[in-house]
Amino acid sequence: MPATVIVGAQWGDEGKGKIVDLLAQHSDAVCRYQGGPNAGHTIVAEGETYKFHHVPSGILWGKICVLGAGCVVDPEVLVGELDGLESRGVSSEPVRISGNAHVVMPWHVALDRASERRLGELQIGTTRRGIGPAYADKAARLGIRVQDLLDPKILRQKIEVALGERNLWLERVYGARPLELETVAGRCEGFAARLRPYVADTSLLVHNALREGQTVLFEGAQGTLLDLDHGTYPFVTSSNPIAGAAATGVGIGPNRIDAVLGVTKAYVTRVGAGPFPTEIEGPDQARMRELGAEYGTTTGRERRCGWLDLVALRYAVRLNGITSLALTKLDVLSAFAELPVCTRYRLPDGSETVDFPARQSDFHHARPVYEALPGWLEPLEGVEEPSGLPRAARAYVELVERELEVEVSLIGTGAGRTEVLSHRAPV
Repeated sequence: MPATVIVGAQWGDEGKGKIVDLLAQHSDAVCRYQGGPNAGHTIVAEGETYKFHHVPSGILWGKICVLGAGCVVDPEVLVGELDGLESRGVSSEPVRISGNAHVVMPWHVALDRASERRLGELQIGTTRRGIGPAYADKAARLGIRVQDLLDPKILRQKIEVALGERNLWLERVYGARPLELETVAGRCEGFAARLRPYVADTSLLVHNALREGQTVLFEGAQGTLLDLDHGTYPFVTSSNPIAGAAATGVGIGPNRIDAVLGVTKAYVTRVGAGPFPTEIEGPDQARMRELGAEYGTTTGRERRCGWLDLVALRYAVRLNGITSLALTKLDVLSAFAELPVCTRYRLPDGSETVDFPARQSDFHHARPVYEALPGWLEPLEGVEEPSGLPRAARAYVELVERELEVEVSLIGTGAGRTEVLSHRAPV
C-alpha cells in the first residue's frame, strides 16, 4: 500500500524498528512522525547491531528518512547518530529534517532530570532526555525550532528569552545551576552547521512522493499505551504515538493513509512506573527478561515483563484502526510450558470486561483473567513458513487473531532481520 503507518500496540519496545527495516526495503521513504531520542530501535543486520534513536531504520536500505514536524530533535544526539552511521559506511545523505520540528535544548534536559529527582517515589519514569519539557515549551510557544538553528540572530534572541524563564525554574525551584547564553548559543551554532544540509520542507516532500505513487512508511516512537491523550496517564510520553498523529506529525491529510500495521510482542513489556495488570510475579519475569534481552535501547533500563494482554491490544486495535498485526518475539515464549493470556479484566466491583476501562482508577485496580494455553517447548529457529510452526504456537497466533478480529500478517521468530514469517503483505 502507498502509505502505511507502523504503530506500537503496547507500551513501546515492540520491535517496530525491525518491522520498519523489513518493509523499508520495498518502500521509497520512511517518516518518523513524533517522539525524540527517548525512543530506541535496535536492528541486527548481517551480523551488525545498529541502535537508532532519531533516524528511522530505513536508512540501512538507503531510503529517504524523514524526521517530521511532530518530532523533537536533540542536535547533539542526532549529529552523533549521523556521524556514527557514516563511520560504519552507511550514508546519512537520505536524511531529511522538518524545519518545524522542535529542538531539545540543554535546559529541557536539566529540567527533566531535576523534576524527576524532586518527585522521588512519585516520579513518572522518564528517560530524563528532556523530551517532556521540550514538548511543554512547544505548547507554551516558547520552543525553538530546527529552522531557528539556521539563523544565528533569531537563535540567540530565542535562547535569551527562554533562559530568562527557565533559569528561574532551575535556580529557585530545583536549586540547580543556571545556563549561560553564550555557552548554549555557541553549541547550537556548531550543530547548525552540521545539520543545515538535511533541513527540508518534509511535508511537501512526502506529499509529492505520495502523489507520484511512491510507497511511504510512517513510524511512531513509543506505543499506544504511552499516548499523551489515550494512554495510561500520567505514565505516558509527551506526544501522540497513535496512528492518527501520523498525518499531523508529518503534514499530510488523514485520507492519504491506506493501512495501519500494529506491532505487538507475543508478551508485554513496559519501562518505568505505572500500572501493569499482567506483570509476571516470581522468577519467570527475570527469565523472560533475559530470554528477550529486555533492556532499554536508549537507557539500558530493565523492562518489566508480563503475559500477553488482549484487553489492551483490543484497545490499541480500536484506537489506531489497525488493519493487520506484526507479532514479534514469539520465539521467546518457546521456553515456557504454559502460556497465560489475558482475555478480560476483573474490575474492583467484581464485574469483568473485555474492553479497556475508561476510568483510570478502574485500570489501576484491574486484575487479569487468564486463558492458559500449552507451550511448545521447542525452538522456532529454521521455521520458514507460518504453517511450519509447532501446533501450539499456531494456536497461540490463532487465539490473537480470533480475539482481536485482525490478521497477524507477520510473525517474529528471532532477532535477525530475516527471522520473520509472513502470511502475506501487511495491509
